[in-house]
Amino acid sequence: MSVAERVATHLPYLRRFARAVTGSQKSGDAYVVSTLEAILADPSIFSEVLPPRVALYRTFLTILGSIKWNNERPRDALVPGLEAAHRNLEVLTPRARQAFLLVSVEEFSPQDAALVMDVDGAELQRLVDQAGREIARQIATDVVIIEDEPLIALDLERLVTGLGHRVVKIARTERQAVEAVKRARPGLILADILLADGSSGLDAVNEILRTFSVPVIFVTAYPQRLLTGTRPEPTFLITKPFHPDNVKAIISQALFFDIRGRPEQPRLATA
Repeated sequence: MSVAERVATHLPYLRRFARAVTGSQKSGDAYVVSTLEAILADPSIFSEVLPPRVALYRTFLTILGSIKWNNERPRDALVPGLEAAHRNLEVLTPRARQAFLLVSVEEFSPQDAALVMDVDGAELQRLVDQAGREIARQIATDVVIIEDEPLIALDLERLVTGLGHRVVKIARTERQAVEAVKRARPGLILADILLADGSSGLDAVNEILRTFSVPVIFVTAYPQRLLTGTRPEPTFLITKPFHPDNVKAIISQALFFDIRGRPEQPRLATA
């Protein structure tokens, strides 16, 4: 299979990434063209041992790093899916921006994202964490945690505050959660499903979303109750036991994409 055949299906996604990284459709497209021209001139720069998509993005970042790119504020059409989040992109430094976009938008695994950026896993995680902190500095927000297990609640509080956000309430029941959100009007909710008194975090979220639009991250040991494929499902879901790096990345994603700017938050059906 030729190089052209190996990269063809990935080019639309590379263009999306290039536009987001450079901040401009014109600049992003120009660097994609430069990447393709470089591969044609010297096919050896396109790795034969890496998966084609990883090799293509890696070659693009190599080309991008060899040229002083224009980080101008875009005047052309924004990347589809990034309209609400674009103002948050501008705060990220170049390498942190690349790492965050690879994992959050392009949905590379951390292992593949590290290969794309030619760094080890620890450095990739450092860059993603840096992106989370930079996003938080711009859009630090109040957070309500709906969780009845004290140790888990404390772990989540530590992770949230470590990113620069403020935990205004840890609610242990559905009623506490609804009242806390009405009072505090937070910018983010982290919610378990099964609560201390037998009430439901899912019911609490549905009640909250009737009158207040807010990003919600479900943190649950029962993901199968939400991921059925037959009804509206949560955008952000963390499975217990969770890894701290995963929690931090998803918090940053939820705020980065600014779900509150979307026209509607669908009601999640109960199990």
